[in-house]
Amino acid sequence: MRELMPRVAVGALFSPLEVGAGRAPQAAGDLADLLERSGCDTVHLGHLGSTQAAISAGQHAAEAHVDALALVAASWYEDYLLLDLLEECSIPLLLWSLPGMETGALCGTQQATSYLQQLDKPYVAVFGAIEPGAPLVRTLRFLRAAALHRRLRHARIGLAGLRTRGMTEVAAVEIALKKVLGARVVPVDMVALINRARQTSQNETLPVWNTVKQAAGSVQVTDTAGQEAAGFYIAIRELFEREGLSALAFGCYPDYMGCACMAASLLADSGAPVGCEGDVNGALAMFILQTLTGQPTHNTDWLDPLPDSSVVFTHCGSGSYTLAERREDITLAPVRLANTGVCSLFPARPGKVTLTNLMPSGAGYQMAVLQGEALHTDMVFPGNPLRVKFDQPVEQVIDWIHEEGIGHHWMAGYGHVAGELKELARIIGPGLRYLELLAPGVDLSRCGDVKFGG
Repeated sequence: MRELMPRVAVGALFSPLEVGAGRAPQAAGDLADLLERSGCDTVHLGHLGSTQAAISAGQHAAEAHVDALALVAASWYEDYLLLDLLEECSIPLLLWSLPGMETGALCGTQQATSYLQQLDKPYVAVFGAIEPGAPLVRTLRFLRAAALHRRLRHARIGLAGLRTRGMTEVAAVEIALKKVLGARVVPVDMVALINRARQTSQNETLPVWNTVKQAAGSVQVTDTAGQEAAGFYIAIRELFEREGLSALAFGCYPDYMGCACMAASLLADSGAPVGCEGDVNGALAMFILQTLTGQPTHNTDWLDPLPDSSVVFTHCGSGSYTLAERREDITLAPVRLANTGVCSLFPARPGKVTLTNLMPSGAGYQMAVLQGEALHTDMVFPGNPLRVKFDQPVEQVIDWIHEEGIGHHWMAGYGHVAGELKELARIIGPGLRYLELLAPGVDLSRCGDVKFGG
């Protein structure tokens, strides 16, 4: 699984008569170097001080298929330079103003952002020297969000079968999903998928099953059940390749419980997340977290809080083996309730985590985000229990979920990436209602138009 690398077009803005204009070429190179050292792929636009230079730069950026623009302000500059550039390549824009008492760089950027705000252009502006520090942190969050935004425009989320009856919140609103987040839904014929899984030969399934058995600490299913599960893995893997899927929602409950759990565990390591219960929105959330973290994700339900105010999240047992705290604890067992198929049961490993719930909201979509610390846990539920401690009292978190109308499927990724998700919401705009429960002491007055809890 590859780490997200934003592709960024980098240049410098200036006006020829202004103090500081002469530092534009060096500033453009310095910013490109800093971004490259920070994990970005850069395209050089040079220094832009005229209409024609801005137009040419925009055309070059468009031809290079970049995720975002990053422009350093060396001096005061005419706002139409940005407008002319964005007419050629209308993508998220990062403005970095250099210090300088006589240069007017910060003034020029304030002038430009007042215009961009009115035009509903997605942008972020920072101020400071071109070096590691807070401006770079904000810059990288924005650029990673812009790269994710571009990938979402091309995402295809498969839906095998139907979403679970009586679980309306997981239903995808396909037009809104495409309009707001960019992903489109690919319907999958469940009967054809099952037939392909059952037609796989023993020559195909046996090597897969033997490899899985060797990776587990305990096996509580028959070889017949294991080879059937391997058949589903092969069929779903082919489906991803044939349809170019980014993720798959598998309509498992109640008729096909346990069929795709082992496939989900195996496919997660190759960057192909499989969500449960026909939840297209949840499968897309898994893709989002996987793209940001570069790691497989958990598909979970919220379970009961524990006496120490931590919370257990889990599902039936479809997590990647890399998410297990100890490989020797992995048990291959039938799915709970239905007692069929093959699930991979293990307690999840500790670490910082970000959880998100994605669901329709009115004519658009809603993304709720929590950050916490995953702690060691025992097998308190037959699945992949993930025990999380939040900064807020757990009663406050539960109240927030109920009051904001947040759903019950929480996708969890390792690492704290709420900053990137917040920037993604700003890039997308009002179609995405962003909800984040902030830690105590956070200044809510700085949250702008994005809705936060707290």
